[in-house]
Amino acid sequence: MEPISYQHWAIDLAPKAAPALATTTVLILGRIWNANGAEHSVGNAALMVVLATGAAAAGAFASGGRSGDSVIAGTAFAASGGLALAGVAGYADGLSLPILLWALATAVAYGLAARYWRTDRRESVAHERQTLGRREDHAHVERVEALRAGAQIEVARSGAAYAEQLANALITRAALPGFNPQALTDAGLPKLPSVHRKEI
Repeated sequence: MEPISYQHWAIDLAPKAAPALATTTVLILGRIWNANGAEHSVGNAALMVVLATGAAAAGAFASGGRSGDSVIAGTAFAASGGLALAGVAGYADGLSLPILLWALATAVAYGLAARYWRTDRRESVAHERQTLGRREDHAHVERVEALRAGAQIEVARSGAAYAEQLANALITRAALPGFNPQALTDAGLPKLPSVHRKEI
């Protein structure tokens, strides 16, 4: 019997909420940075532009070529977008542009995450089907082996019962009055084994 597995709804919801939580955290940190002196600071804005450009370049290098790593590339591009959002949220004096960029970044994050979720779901379903197929194959082999073992047991039982009945018939016949084993031998039947008794 399969064990019953139960996951709390928060565990199922956590991966779906991760992109929104990430972009919201970046927006909040950017606004905190804005309140602590980053507003209209050209030096801070230039730093964020350099960092975002570097992360984007790293993502482009990671995704290029035959041996490109999609995980590293995705992480680098996500870092680049986060740095750009933080830079705008920290530099801008109003909330309209940071919120617009937050909404855009969240939509892009969910678009990219949905692709990975679909792939993961397909792999999960394929794995479950493969596991179910293997279990059915094993169950079929076990059923066939159980039937074969049962048939062998029945054959052995019937053979034992036949041998017991034959032995009982021979013993009963030998006990009848007037039974002469020599007459059977003279008639051409196989010779019955003689029983040697030891005198006490």
